[in-house]
Amino acid sequence: MQQYLDLVDDALSTGTYKPNRTGVDTIATFSGQYTIDLAEGFPLLTTKKMDGYRWNSLIHEVLWYLSGEEHIRNLREETKIWDAWADEEGKLDTAYGRFWRRYPVPDDDAALPGETWPDDAHRWVTVEEADDGTERRTFDQIGYVLDTLEEDPHSRRMVVNAWHPANAAVSTLPPCHYTFVVNVQDGRLNLHLTQRSGDIALGVPFNIAAYALLANALAQQTGFEVGEFGHTVVDAHVYCGRGDRGKWYANNLRYVQERLANVDSKEGYLDVKSWVERTAPDEPNGQEGYDHVPGLLEQLSRTPRDRPRIEIADEPLDELTYDDVELVDYDSADGISFAVAE
Repeated sequence: MQQYLDLVDDALSTGTYKPNRTGVDTIATFSGQYTIDLAEGFPLLTTKKMDGYRWNSLIHEVLWYLSGEEHIRNLREETKIWDAWADEEGKLDTAYGRFWRRYPVPDDDAALPGETWPDDAHRWVTVEEADDGTERRTFDQIGYVLDTLEEDPHSRRMVVNAWHPANAAVSTLPPCHYTFVVNVQDGRLNLHLTQRSGDIALGVPFNIAAYALLANALAQQTGFEVGEFGHTVVDAHVYCGRGDRGKWYANNLRYVQERLANVDSKEGYLDVKSWVERTAPDEPNGQEGYDHVPGLLEQLSRTPRDRPRIEIADEPLDELTYDDVELVDYDSADGISFAVAE
């Protein structure tokens, strides 16, 4: 998919060296944006292998979001994606699906003067009982979007938000892909995702596929043709290694970018990759794979293949299972290994 490769090229060619909380340095750029027409095929990357256990993890993660669960006990059986941020009981102090399906609604005595909130009988509000016996109110944002698509599809208010500022201020890992908007144009259902932070090598390919899957599922359930996926990544970054390997980019990124500016064919990216691997210090023992630059240069040298298709069973969104989603005609290049910066 060329839009993804353009994001990679832009980050490496124009980004700046930027240390961060993980201890793995990055090359980062501001506000990466692109649009993908989902009618042309499902946007699972073909410049590296993403089926097998990667596809398995992706589907189970999307279904976990839709479940509204705040723990990863069920998800942990299929993928280890969230293990690093969960406690021993499998609970997270933040969770995308929790806010998608159960966004907190303040009690009447907690609302600020002048605010308007739905009452307990509202169709998208659920009164839950907490472990301590107290009651709390939550709002189902996905339910709201589904009903609005049926009743007022031209609405410009179909926004789903996974960000709560007070929670984000103290959370172990606030949501990266924190809000999306569903928008219908000329009978086609479009979805725009905004994320505050995007790991280009590992996270962004999953984000593209996950929200493309969601757009397809929403369109199918509500009778619309699937349209476009728009994506904005505020801090779009490439991890470039720990220790001396990461710091090497602080002094040498301009030379990398000079070489990239002279690339005039896909094979030229392999020349830049070879130069980086010859010139940069070795990654620390036990810390290999945190420099994502060589692997992304390898991807830039590859030509995207035809997109696969996705088939989703005609089931209500809340009843979808892993077996209801099928990837068809997927053909990719070999896999590339990247380490996860936590």
